[in-house]
This record gives sequence, C-alpha cells and structure tokens, in this order.
Amino acid sequence: MIGENANVRCVAVIPARGGSKGVPRKNVRPLGGVPLVARSVAAALGASSVDAVFVSTDDAEIASVARAAGAEVIDRPADISGDKASSESALIHALDTLEAEGRPADVLVFLQCTSPFTTSAEIEACVAAIGEDGTVAAFTASSNHGFLWQVAEDGSAAGVNHDHTQPRKRRQELTPQYLETGAVYVMDVPSFRAAGHRFCGRTKLIEVDTPPVEIDSEADFQVIEAILAKREGQSRAAAAVPAGLKALVMDFDGVFTDDRVLVDETGREAVLASRSDGMGLGRLRKLTSIRTLILSKEPNPVVSARGRKLGIEVRQGIDDKLPELDRWLAEHELTRADVVYIGNDVNDLECMRAVGFAVAPADARPEAKAAAQLVLTSGGGRGALRDLCEALIAVSGQA
Repeated sequence: MIGENANVRCVAVIPARGGSKGVPRKNVRPLGGVPLVARSVAAALGASSVDAVFVSTDDAEIASVARAAGAEVIDRPADISGDKASSESALIHALDTLEAEGRPADVLVFLQCTSPFTTSAEIEACVAAIGEDGTVAAFTASSNHGFLWQVAEDGSAAGVNHDHTQPRKRRQELTPQYLETGAVYVMDVPSFRAAGHRFCGRTKLIEVDTPPVEIDSEADFQVIEAILAKREGQSRAAAAVPAGLKALVMDFDGVFTDDRVLVDETGREAVLASRSDGMGLGRLRKLTSIRTLILSKEPNPVVSARGRKLGIEVRQGIDDKLPELDRWLAEHELTRADVVYIGNDVNDLECMRAVGFAVAPADARPEAKAAAQLVLTSGGGRGALRDLCEALIAVSGQA
C-alpha cells in the first residue's frame, strides 16, 4: 500500500475543457451553488493521501474558479483541448509539466468534473489499492443487478448476463456485475506512462454506493440539481438542529400541506399531504422518544383525520396557540425549551419565538422565516416534515 511509503508523491489531476456542447460552460456552472470543477477540487483536497491538486484547462474562467477552490492550474495546449482530445492526453501533459518543474508524481488520481457525487473517501480507497498484490490501477464502480440485453446479428434480442431461453433467475442469482461511476481513476504513474491508458495493468475495482452519474446534458443537470438540493438540505438541517429536543409541535396548513385547499361544488374541502412526510413521522416515532403534536387553527376534520392516520395527537380550532401549547407541555412535564416548532404563517410566530428551536418550510411567509432558526429547503406538504424528522433522527444518533 502506498500509504506505507512516505516518499510516494500522489497528485490529483482534473481535466476541464472550456468547450462543452451538451451543457455550455458546464465545468464552471454552479450545481447546488458550487461550480462543478470546484466540487471535484474539494473532494481531492479532502483526501489525505493526495499531496497536490491540479486542474488542467484551456479556459481562463475555469482556471480562476479552480484557483479559488484551492487547486493549482496547468495550462492545457489547444491541440489537446478539442472535442476529440482524450483525457489521457491531458493527463500525460500534466505529468510532463510537473516533471519538468521538478515535481514528478508516482501515483496519479484522475477525477472527472462531470461526476458531482465524488467523495474524498472514494479517492482514498482507490489510492490505497495501488501496490496491493501488484495492483497498478483502481477505479470506482457500482453494482448492477439488471438483466442486460444485446441485439444479435439477425435483429433478435439476446441476453448478455443471463440465458433468456431458460427460466428467469432471481436478480440475486445473477453473476455480480459492475458499472463504472466515471468518477475516480487512480494509476501507478510508470505503468500508466508505459501503457498510455488508465487500465494499465492489474486493476482493482472499488465498489461504492455513489450513483454512476455523469452530467452530459441539461436534463442531467436539472435532475442532479434536485437530488443535491434534497441531500444537502437534509445535511444542513441535521447540522442545524440541536440535540436534546423532546417534542415536535407542528402547524397543519402550510406544513402538512402546501397551504392550498380543494373545494368541490358542495363546499366540501380536501387537502393534499405528502406520503414522504408520513414516512418521516413514522420513523421519528419508531426511532426516537420525541413526542409529537399537531397544533392548528383549522377546525376542518381533515386535520384530526390526518393525525389519527399518523398516530399523532391533534389540538385544532385553536386561535391562541401559545397558551394551548403550554397546557400540553404541562401535561407531559415538558418545557418550552424542549420543543421544536414548525410553522409557516403569522399565527405561528408567538410559538416560534417562545420555544427552544423554530423551523419554517421553504415556502413559509417571510415573517415565519425571519422567526425561524432553520428554514428548510423543502416546502410545506412537499417534504419539509420529512427533512425535519430525518434531522431529528440524525441528532438522536439513530440515523
């Protein structure tokens, strides 16, 4: 293992061209508020086995973003910056440049900006594999349990990893197969130079849970933006929520719902609620001892019906919420400091300002957001309660 040899120099190189047809300027486009190239730089800088991080680019803006993120920049010549230029050509040029500067590398980490989920731990695992049992190359891959097909010469479909002419096996009976994530490749430099490509000898596959995502289109960007917003919003919520809270008190309209109501011709009202929120509240009840209460001004029976469905106590038709909250707390020998309250409108402000921790959904009224210590990234009836429940579970140590 190279970690046992202090003389081994490991560098990360991130090729990032200025030209991009699928998503113009994608390498500097913010994803979750962070440019793609900066995400890769951050992952490399977080890997303790990496001695230096370089971005190879032909573009001044990419170079500026890379330096701001903490990387050094290698100027990439125009003749290896076109659409048909290989990643290997950029890597070889980077190694030659570093060697000419008196900074030769023994191990090369190759990262691709288009893989936004890359983690430092994945890099570390690949680097650690170099030198084990003669391994000179390692890469990240995820398991694939699908049934693969190909089209035969006669135009018919034929199984690749299964015999389609026989009774179908269960997925777990298939021979394990793996798909490159495209995120991390690590090579022993002498072997890479000799072979001229990344799989330059005995290669080890590092299985990871990270999805094999590469951003090559506008649709890819939008999907990953949504995933990151959810994931990073939950992480931010978990970091913000204090430990030791004993009760979750929730407004109904605008928290369990998106604050809209469906009215039919008879005047009967109905609302839309999130099954994900219900799952989160169920997990909270199962994994923690946190008490829950719905405290609502709304007298409609739909509030109590939702409470019964989820096994949550309901107090509704309450115009003055704080005195009712105090009565409930006294009954359960709790204090205001024990409470996390989530509300979305002006009638929640008194409770939000009185309790230990106040939360607002992303689409709450500005007054409620101003009173909250945490504004979630999800809206009411659209995952806000799920995010808050997962954060409470995380700080309880049961995530």
